[in-house]
Amino acid sequence: MRRMTIDRTARMVGLTLTTALASATLMGCNAKVAPPASVSAVKAEDALAKGKSDKAVGFAESAVLASPRDAGLRELLGAAYIEAGRFESAAATLDEALQLGAGSPRTIVSLALSQIASGQQSAALATLDAHETDLDPADFGLAIALAGQPQRGVLVLANQLRFGENSAKVRQNLAYAYALHGDWRAARLMAAEDVPADKVGERMAHWGQMANPVYFRHRVADLLGVEMVQDPGQPARLALANHPSVNQLAAETTTPAPVARPVLAANGELPALNGPDLTNAAPKAAPGTVARPVAHSVAAAFEAPETRTVDRVSAPTPARVAKPTAAVARTPAPTAPGIGFVAKSGDYRVQLGSYFSMSDAQQAWKVFQQRHPELAGAEKVITKAKVKGKMYYRVAASGYAETSARSLCSLVKKGGGGCIAYAANNPLPGALEANVRMASR
Repeated sequence: MRRMTIDRTARMVGLTLTTALASATLMGCNAKVAPPASVSAVKAEDALAKGKSDKAVGFAESAVLASPRDAGLRELLGAAYIEAGRFESAAATLDEALQLGAGSPRTIVSLALSQIASGQQSAALATLDAHETDLDPADFGLAIALAGQPQRGVLVLANQLRFGENSAKVRQNLAYAYALHGDWRAARLMAAEDVPADKVGERMAHWGQMANPVYFRHRVADLLGVEMVQDPGQPARLALANHPSVNQLAAETTTPAPVARPVLAANGELPALNGPDLTNAAPKAAPGTVARPVAHSVAAAFEAPETRTVDRVSAPTPARVAKPTAAVARTPAPTAPGIGFVAKSGDYRVQLGSYFSMSDAQQAWKVFQQRHPELAGAEKVITKAKVKGKMYYRVAASGYAETSARSLCSLVKKGGGGCIAYAANNPLPGALEANVRMASR
């Protein structure tokens, strides 16, 4: 990643936006066979490390072309688009990555900022609202302010200070949020906590220019330290709609092998079509898995020109108020020892796998419980689905609030599995019945 000058660093706010390395020019896309995704991804990483964002975009596009349903590669491509100043393409690509199961904080914030810079303010607010509990409040506060709700951003960031998160990043994000809200006195006072006195006026003048409503694109580009360009948009051949989507359950077209262990139709009908062997308690990496490049920061966090010693007070992040739900509350699954997962009851489910028979689905549930301790005491739901004339049995853990379902899904993915969190009243495509069998706890 190219080095930023001291002057540029002094101009930037402290929103930390980490993104995965990778991308570049559509090398090999005109050939009949695209180069392997791993080769293109490595080249994209190298191009980004050298600050060659255009080349990075081409290599990342080539990687996605070679493996269009790989959520990680789309995350990398979105990161490269941002580095190249192509926000419309980044917004489309990162949204597709989320559809494929990506959900890291860096991807969510990257998507929201790309949507803001693309003029999709409503979409950005929806993205941030849906993932508020997944994000660092310091990032969320400034992002929501940039998305058009500066008063809300001020409240979030001010609360962080009150609860002990007294860092330069929080202070300067709060100062910028004050500026976007039009409270220039508070912005100046807060900025002066970290900016030398002779530079505060310059900072205020710069923020005053950036606060102009017509400069929504410039604000994001300035924050990330990238140059805006004319964006031709994501190449049509890369669009997720032109490739089998997750909801089409590509793996369900295969014929099951007559073996004793559970026959996996599709690991949750998720991004990973070749799921782990359910006869083993420990997850295994799928054969041929491409190692992902190490994540890096698209924009450096705010660093005050002068370093000051700050007494940091450790305090827990305040609990957020769960959204009310009309569904009948079920008894939540207990918190698993050693796992930072707290289950809240609600009407969301976490689908873990899809099988060709009820017996296989039942057996698989036992294996899932052994593999993921956080499922202890969870309510099992097996639903029927019919896709392309074939019958499938989907296994899900039920009775969670949306935030808990997404948190559980993240833990399952970290353990090498796959999952989809969805509302019980909005079943996945192909579902025939709401509940084929509800198992006791």
